[in-house]
Amino acid sequence: METELSRQLGIEHAIFGFTPFPAVAAAISRAGGFGVLGAVRYTAPDDLARDLDWLHDHTDGKPYGLDVVMPARKVEGVSESDAEAMIPEGHRQFVRDTLAEHGVPELAEGERSGWRITGWMEDVARRQLDVAFDRPVRLLANALGSPPADVVERAHDHGALVAALAGSARHARHHAEAGIDVVVAQGYEAGGHTGEIASMVLTPEVADAVAPLPVLAAGGIGSGEQIAAGLALGAQGVWLGSLWLTTTEARLGSRALTAKLLAAGSGDTVRSRALTGKPARQLRTAWTDAWDDPAGPGPLPMPLQGLLVADAVSRIQRYEVEPLLGTPVGQIVGRMNAERPVQEVFDDLTRGFERAVDRINRIAGRSRS
Repeated sequence: METELSRQLGIEHAIFGFTPFPAVAAAISRAGGFGVLGAVRYTAPDDLARDLDWLHDHTDGKPYGLDVVMPARKVEGVSESDAEAMIPEGHRQFVRDTLAEHGVPELAEGERSGWRITGWMEDVARRQLDVAFDRPVRLLANALGSPPADVVERAHDHGALVAALAGSARHARHHAEAGIDVVVAQGYEAGGHTGEIASMVLTPEVADAVAPLPVLAAGGIGSGEQIAAGLALGAQGVWLGSLWLTTTEARLGSRALTAKLLAAGSGDTVRSRALTGKPARQLRTAWTDAWDDPAGPGPLPMPLQGLLVADAVSRIQRYEVEPLLGTPVGQIVGRMNAERPVQEVFDDLTRGFERAVDRINRIAGRSRS
């Protein structure tokens, strides 16, 4: 499953795996793909440094990357405390009422929130980059589009490619103009932040818009046959995220959440701003329903929503309050029916890819006769 991009990065298969778990990222790279560690949950640079060092030591010398979340335009002088002060009291009361309705206990005294997404804040993301560029990271991806110009330049000086996610051809052209090396065409079906155009339409549009830049297809991909489809549409590889959540190397920290993922169908997700303030596909729960209810106050913009719900999400996860328990995940969740090691998932992907290629070759052969 080699393409020009995979050969450039020195990987066997053009499969890029995004994950918040270092063990999963390492296993993806060892299997011949390209593991990309998500940095958004790291609030302390020392924690990110520790996990990147662990990742480096467990990839058998194979390359890996880092995914950050930062806006293209720098906002000066806005700290986390400044943002916290902008959250209306009515929204805080709505959170308290929703948690009370479902009997969610408080965290124990002195127990800190384990889900504190401040990586949306640019100053936090820049500290993450300081850590990353002290290590041989081969690719820097940004989930909010093109990173600031100085970050792109710094990554290139470091010898790393820069990737940016796009939900439309217009976004993709902007990335190309900003000097981005790889565009991830993320379709409507994808987990996390995603736009409104489906992958089958989006991938060829983006590939045409930014040619000859390499494009990765993302969204709704969980089989080798779907990988073959993405390459047939003009991509040079695929970007997979949701599929790894139910691997044995993943550390969701909740058996109840894993059970919900394994039981979910492809129709059990929703695009909601409940988690971060931007539309993000996730499991539909009583929590997303509450925030999407027109009778409620509605979500705040990013990063305020993420700061507002951080402690609440930690409590929901800590006590595994099933009706509220969810996670970002794509529509491919309907295929995630068993816990399997990353290598086993990879084996299925490559076998499915071979089946798809053989099938098309047979069809093409018959059409020529």
